[in-house]
Order: sequence, then C-alpha cells, then structure tokens
Amino acid sequence: MDALFVGLVVFVALLPLAYLVLVILSPKASEKATASELTYRTAKCPAESISLPSIDGPSSVDLSVIVPAFNETERLQPMIEEAVEHLSTIKNRSYEILVIDDCSTDGTSNTALRIAAGYPNADIRVVRLEKNKMKGGAIKHGVLHCRGAKILFADADGASRFSDIESLLEKLEEIEENGHGVAVGSRAHLVKTDAVVKRTFFRNFLMRGFHLLLKTLGVGFIRDTQCGFKLFTRDSARELFHSLHILGWAFDVELLVLSEILRIPVIEVAVEWHEIPGSKVNLALASPIMAKDLVILRANYTIGRWKPQTSLSKKSN
Repeated sequence: MDALFVGLVVFVALLPLAYLVLVILSPKASEKATASELTYRTAKCPAESISLPSIDGPSSVDLSVIVPAFNETERLQPMIEEAVEHLSTIKNRSYEILVIDDCSTDGTSNTALRIAAGYPNADIRVVRLEKNKMKGGAIKHGVLHCRGAKILFADADGASRFSDIESLLEKLEEIEENGHGVAVGSRAHLVKTDAVVKRTFFRNFLMRGFHLLLKTLGVGFIRDTQCGFKLFTRDSARELFHSLHILGWAFDVELLVLSEILRIPVIEVAVEWHEIPGSKVNLALASPIMAKDLVILRANYTIGRWKPQTSLSKKSN
C-alpha cells in the first residue's frame, strides 16, 4: 500500500514536468506570411507579383494542384508535364497548379516558370517562400491560398502516377458528406512488389517501425499515411490546414488525426507509384524527428492543448 501511494505521489509530481517538456518540444505557432509570400508569378508575367486568394473565400476553379518544391530543378519538369497533359484531356474541368518553392537555392522558381511557358493554356502559378517552411508548411501555404473546389497535393518528384487522381476523385465523391471528405493515395498494395521489396533493409525496417508506432499511438487506421498524393474537398482542406501544427514529415499524420477528430470521411485509394532518385529525406535523421512529432501531436490532442479550428470556432474568434 505504501509503495502504491509513493508511486502515485511521484506520478502526480512528475505531471507538471511532463507538461513543461511537451510545451517546450511542441512546434511554435507558424510565422505570418510575408508580403511577397502572399503573391505569385506566372510565365505570362514573370516580373509581376499578383496577390494570392484565400481558401476562406469561395472556389473559382474545379481543382487546385499543390506542388511543394525544394531544390527540384531536376525532377519538377516530368511531374508538371504529366499533370498538365492529363488535366488538359479532361473536358469541363477547370484547374490551377501552384508550385510552392520552399526557399530553394537552385532556381526552382525560375525552372517552374520556364516549364509553365511551354503550356500557355495551363494556369500555373509559382509562389516563392522567403524562409523554408518544410514540406508540410509549403503545402499548407499553397492550400490556404488556392481556388479549387477540390484540392490535391502531389509530390514534385512525380512518384505517383498523376492520372490516378481520377480514382481519388471518384472515391471522394462516394464518401463525401456535407461537403467534407478526404481521399488518401496509398501504396499499401505494393508492399510485396519489387517497388518495396528491393528497398534497403534499413528503409524497410524504419517503415515497419513507423507503422508500429502509428498503431501504438492509435493512428494506424490508414495503412499508408505518407504517400504524397492526397485529395480534399475545399471545406475539409480549410478546416484541416487551418488547424495544422506539424509542418515536418509527420504533417500527413496530423491531417488524418484531425480528420478523425472532426469526423471527416477518409478513404484510402490504391495508386501506382515508383521510387524516383533524388529524395531530400535523410531517413536516419528524419525518423527520430518523425517519432517525436507523432508522440507530441497525440499528446497535445489527447490533453486538449491543440484543438481543431472549425469554421464555427474561427467565426467566434
């Protein structure tokens, strides 16, 4: 009995320390966008900075494609070409492509404008961030300043087959409720194919460890959380991305946790995928950071430090 009491006292005494550690390790509030980050350029007027819209306004195109890009001069062109060539075959669907240059040092913005010049009929907008915001931050910036009724983010490497957006759109329509829904591109069906089997032992080991951690923290309801090919309705994107705290590699997981909290319908859709050389991810360094972020986001939502910013709450603020 005495041991139990002592243990309880120690536990209660450590709670403030645990809370302090959580506060210290949690990401700070995102910095406000600078004036130049709230503008975009086009190939038609590369020297002119045009004001970006806000996701809080109504949609004016059917689809927005958000492409985060950090030092992607080598890999960006095939991805943009594939996207434009597919989207141009779909009649009666307006679209825009936003390339979000995440403070690249290799001229990614100019490369994007040069690619866009080859497609004068495509609405390709290039935004350059003055400070690196990481992948999640770049995508968040693009989503919060796009015009689409549906919003897709797609990796700049083109690893996912772009035409599979049609499968995501179809499945999203099936589950959409009251303007809400998320379709998650998934590579889970490829787990026994050469695309995964031929990966290094270290990479597969980390992948399995990551999935185990997700299940342990209660966020394993989607088999592939990290595929960079996700589609949102505008209403869902507005609430999810306004609420997003994690801007590093675990941002996808927070989006799914938020979807669960807000009871937004989510469906996992198989997509074709192949590994593209030139990844910016150092797995040895990124894995412990992702693990830390997973624990932090679950803890913050569990104790109520973080709460979703719903449309209702934003109106009352």
